Amino acid sequence: MAAQARKSWTDLYYEDIVVGEVVETPHHTVTQAAINTFAEVTLDDHPLHVDLDYCAKGPFGRPIAHGLMGLSLMEGLKMKLSLYRHTSIASLGWDKVRFAKPIFPDDTIHVRMTFKHKRESKKPDRGVVTEFVELVNQKGEVAIAAEHVTLLWKKGYAPAASSGG
Repeated sequence: MAAQARKSWTDLYYEDIVVGEVVETPHHTVTQAAINTFAEVTLDDHPLHVDLDYCAKGPFGRPIAHGLMGLSLMEGLKMKLSLYRHTSIASLGWDKVRFAKPIFPDDTIHVRMTFKHKRESKKPDRGVVTEFVELVNQKGEVAIAAEHVTLLWKKGYAPAASSGG
């Protein structure tokens, strides 16, 4: 199935999910400043991410983004589509995570996501969806691949969206 075949990807309910359907997100460029900020916020200041001299002598020749930063960006890029902005109950977890390629400063990335599986929940107002999620760089290489399981409202059950604030 072609990516972006739908008119809208906004606020998908469990019933809207079509197994096999593919969606791609907008692109985002990773910066060294963002890597430094992630290191500061998470307290993970390993020199592979923040020390230019150390990295110059290392296997990559330059800093790399944290793997967990890549996972965070995967979720953030999906959020840009508003797939489940008002229909998500919870993330149930990430499985089968693989860090295939490093993410470098100045890499431009996007997410390609395929709806892999769905099933009804034990509770009648919700369903469970499994997504196969790939973080793809500007060369078309998959940097990170993982499965994400999410819990969605069924139509007619989601609470009303707030007005902000």
